[in-house]
This record gives sequence, C-alpha cells and structure tokens, in this order.
Amino acid sequence: MSPVSGSGRLVLAATPLGDSKDASTRLVEALADADIVAAEDTRRLRSLAAALGVSPGGRVVSFYDAVESARLPGLIEAMHGGSTVLLVTDAGMPSVSDPGYRLVAACITEDLPVTCLPGPSAVTTALAVSGLPCDRFCFEGFPPRKSGERRRWFAGLEAEPRTCVFFESPHRLADTLADAVAVLGPDRRAAVCRELTKTYEEVRRGGLAELAEWAADGVRGEITVVLEGAAPAAPGADLATLVAEVRQRVEDGERMKAAAAEVAEAAGVSKKTLYDAVLAAR
Repeated sequence: MSPVSGSGRLVLAATPLGDSKDASTRLVEALADADIVAAEDTRRLRSLAAALGVSPGGRVVSFYDAVESARLPGLIEAMHGGSTVLLVTDAGMPSVSDPGYRLVAACITEDLPVTCLPGPSAVTTALAVSGLPCDRFCFEGFPPRKSGERRRWFAGLEAEPRTCVFFESPHRLADTLADAVAVLGPDRRAAVCRELTKTYEEVRRGGLAELAEWAADGVRGEITVVLEGAAPAAPGADLATLVAEVRQRVEDGERMKAAAAEVAEAAGVSKKTLYDAVLAAR
C-alpha cells in the first residue's frame, strides 16, 4: 500500500554514543527541520543539540519506556496531519534496546512512511573492535537480572555458532560474567567494551574467566559485551562418539576432565558440553 496522501512521516535518527562529532550532517538538519522531536531524555537531547550548534525547530516531547504507549496516539495523529516526527534516543539507534519499536510498528499499521538516518550503533562498533568473527552475529539485548534466569539464558547460547553481542549494566557485569563462566566455561573468548567513543573508552579481550576476574573489582560506564560463538563440531564427530572416546581414555587411566578437554579441543567442540555429556552417560 502507498502512504496516506498528505501524511507526515517518522524519521529514526541515530545519535552519537559519546563523541558529539560523530553526529551526521543529516541529524543536525533533521533536528532543525522536524515538526516534532520525540526524545528518550529531553535534557540529553538539548545538551546534544547545544554541542551541535542547532536548536530543535519543532516541539520537543519525551519518549521513554514509561510513556511510550501513551505518546503513540498523539504522534500518529500528528503524522496523519502532515507532521514530520524525529525520534532520537540517548545514544545509538532507536528501537535497538531503546524506545521506538512500538512507534515504528504503529506507523506501519497506519500506513505512515518510516525512514532512518543511519549512524552510530554500539552493537556494530563493539563487534568491529572485539577481534571476534564479524561475518555472522546475533544481538541479544540485555541478559536477565536474576542469576538463575541468566544461566538459563546463557545455556541457550552455548551451542550458538554466531558471535553474540549484548548490553549489560556496569553493576551487574561481574555477576553476569561469572554466570557465563559457569555455563560456557572459562575459556570462551569475549570482549567487554566500555564507554565506546568516549574519553575513557576501554576494550578488554580474553577468556570469560579472565574478564570475570577483572570485572569483580568494579566497572563503570556503558557496557557492551561481545561473546565468541560456539566452535563447530568436526565433520563426522558426533557427541556420542566423543563421549565414547573420553570413557575409553578414562578406563585406560586418564583423568576424566583432562581427557574430555583434550578430546573436545581436537574435535572443535565445547569442553563443558562434552564433559557434561560424559557425566550424564555414566
């Protein structure tokens, strides 16, 4: 279907992660020209606008999680009346673990045009600097807050072959990485990206156990974690065959943990997955 005649439109705009100089020229123009600017935090928007040397030309309204649903009817009505609504969040791309999805879905239902001003994204920025494979990846938002649920969440990623990117708050990072070690093992590689593009940007790379030990001392700032995907199993090496090999080596006098680690490494499978399978088969 074609857009409603005479309708306005929704413009999603990526905002800088930290350095205002990452803002695009199109973002500056959009801030000046939009009839309505819907912002996750209006104070941060005005600070960004001041840094960019632009004044929002239209009405500024708040658009954060708690008011998102209540704001939808008014914004949709304004767009039907011909207004351009510019949606910005605190940093990065709207809708990516930030407000925006519901508004986009509502615009599509109402046959209103939706466009995007591309720009900074913590997901792709962290992925690019992580040193982990970037050819295939998935984004998982925020892990659950409770340890039990978080461990089940990590269990769902245990066999995921793609590099995984997720966000975490600084005060939960240490516990989250400890849970990752418990489920995925100490050696699974990861990168913790802190304060991307800001003055104190830091990227820590290493095994999960090493990163968990580092985070235990406390971490500050905006956090994005990049997690290595599971190693693919070697062709023809099914789990039952590997379990049988480990059990035979144990019968021959080797320690089970050491045997499982060597067989897993040679086959290119998760050490923990194989070790748990051997335990279950006893």
